[in-house]
This record gives sequence, C-alpha cells and structure tokens, in this order.
Amino acid sequence: GYIHRAFEKLAERRPYAQITPITDRLNYCSSPINNMGWEMTVEKLIGADIPKRVQYMRVVIMELSRISDHIICNSVVGVDTGALTGFTYIFQAREKIYEIFEDICGARLTTNIGRIGGFERQWPDSAWAKIDTFLKEFPAELKQFENLLMRNRIFMERTIGAGPIKVDRALQYGFTGPNLRAAGLDHDVRVMNPYSSYEDFTFSIPIGKEGDVYDRFMVREQEMWESLSIIEQALKKIDRKDPVISGNVPEFYLPPKEAVYNNMEALIYHFKIVMGETDIPVGEVYHSVEGGNGELGFYLVSDGGRTPYRLHFRRPCFIYYQAYPELIKGSMLSDAILTMSSMNVIAGELDA
Repeated sequence: GYIHRAFEKLAERRPYAQITPITDRLNYCSSPINNMGWEMTVEKLIGADIPKRVQYMRVVIMELSRISDHIICNSVVGVDTGALTGFTYIFQAREKIYEIFEDICGARLTTNIGRIGGFERQWPDSAWAKIDTFLKEFPAELKQFENLLMRNRIFMERTIGAGPIKVDRALQYGFTGPNLRAAGLDHDVRVMNPYSSYEDFTFSIPIGKEGDVYDRFMVREQEMWESLSIIEQALKKIDRKDPVISGNVPEFYLPPKEAVYNNMEALIYHFKIVMGETDIPVGEVYHSVEGGNGELGFYLVSDGGRTPYRLHFRRPCFIYYQAYPELIKGSMLSDAILTMSSMNVIAGELDA
C-alpha cells in the first residue's frame, strides 16, 4: 500500500518545490519537521550548500515543532486517565508555538514552511519576540503540567505497567523515537546521524526502562526540556540582523517579489520554478530526521526529470502501530486506550 491518501504517488507527479505541502499531511502535529526533512533530502541530492544561519533557524523551528507534538501526546494521555486540567493548561503553550509559525509563514497546522535552500523570507521581528517570550514562559507552564501528573497517584497507577514493550522486541518491530527510547535504547537520529548542524548542540537523550505508558510519557516530558535547551543554544548562535536566509540554489529558490516585478531574469526564474521546469540531477538518496515520533525518512530516486521517479516516506507511526495488538493483549480495555495515546499514532502516517 501507499501512505495515507497515496501521498507518495501524488508527489511523483509534482515538481520538487510543490511536494513540501504534501509532507505537511504526514504527522500534522509537527509538520515543519516533515517540511524540512524533505527540503534537506532534495538539498542532499543536488549538493546544496546551506549556510549555518539557515541551519540553526531550522533547528529552532524543528524543536518548537517537537515540543508542540509532545504537548499533544502527553496532554491527551492525561485526558485519557481522566485528568482534563493539565490539557487545558498546557494547550495554551501550544497555541503560542502556532502563533510563531503563523508570523513566519502565515500558516499554523499545515505550514509548508521553508523552501529548498532555506526560508522564503526573513523572519519578522514579532516572530523573534514571540520565541523569546515562549522561552521565558514555557518552563513554568511545563513544570505546572508535570506537577499535576508526574507524581499523581491515580495517573501513576493507570500508566505504570500499561502497554509495556521490551527493547529487543521494539527493535524487531522497527521502533524509533520516544517509543524506542522509553524501552531503554538511547537512539536519536539527531545524534547518530546529525543533520542541520545538530552536532553543534549539546543535549541529552532521555530513556526509560519498561517501555510502558508512564515511560513514554516521561521520555517526552524530558525531551521537551532538552528541546528548550537546544533552542536557547541556537538563538545564541544566530545573528538576527544577518540577511542570509538561503543557500546558493537559484534554480530552486524563488527570487524576491521586488526583483520579479522589476527584473526579467528574476521573472523567468520565478516562472521556471513555479511551473516545475527545473531538471534535477540523476541520483538516489535517503535522508532521515528525528521526527516527533521517531525516524522520518525520505527515499528519493531521480531519473533526471522534473518530478521524482520514485519516492517513499519512512514514517515511524506506520511501523510501530504494527505492535499495538501485542502491547494490549491481555490488558484492560481502558489500558488499550491509554496505550494508543502514549504511542502517539498519527493517522496521516498510516497506509491508505
């Protein structure tokens, strides 16, 4: 089968620049990670040189997306144990992240953020200000959420021992991301196969022991703290006044509107990119990023045409969802609901 709504076949009929919005619909809880994973895949194939500033800006967006994704998962786990209060508190922080995305690209959920080569425009001052505000306010909000659940006796009794999986079995299924780390293996694509200059950052990889609902919850909680640290490190490395927002890839990067309106060469470039009239080198690449739920990979085969010859998305949810029947076997029906929530299965990553 093909991924949900046959995304891969849709992509094989579209120019490379028009595939980014399709990736939005994979894990739509952290769509910027999908967008940038695809953009980096194409950049890998064409050999684009991406400036450090752009790479660090991507890291900021991807880590904000990871926090947003984990907020959704963990707050829903709380709701499924009967604790609605934490959900209503922490979702206000997720809204602030969406407002940052909105300032940068004009969208909130399906963002289509960034371009092959970098970003489509400079970030406005309001976006930088909202990021600074988020970093100041979110730690207290996250701590408040943890105080409501982490040592809550009812929450612990509902989650500890529910839906466990051992690390060996998780590897047999092909687990990656928080669900694998909750089982005890410290595998993270950002560390094992760094991209976008993640090797320039210092952060820990939280792991669990039992691979149950509580461990999955705790791993995601700790990862949010690590993401905050990464964002703070990235902001120290970024010169906000630097105008650089892309690499030297004019054949894929839309020129500024002012140039399009006043310069014939820029108008021609704009037309060629939008209409997909740029050939891409022959090649075969695989590139993966650490998505909100694990290793999100893009396998791209180019025959030198203007659209991919073949494209496959390695989506983590589809892979670890296969283990769900085993994880709930012999458990209470209420545990089955919690197990599904803690695995964070996103329907957009399943088969059509």
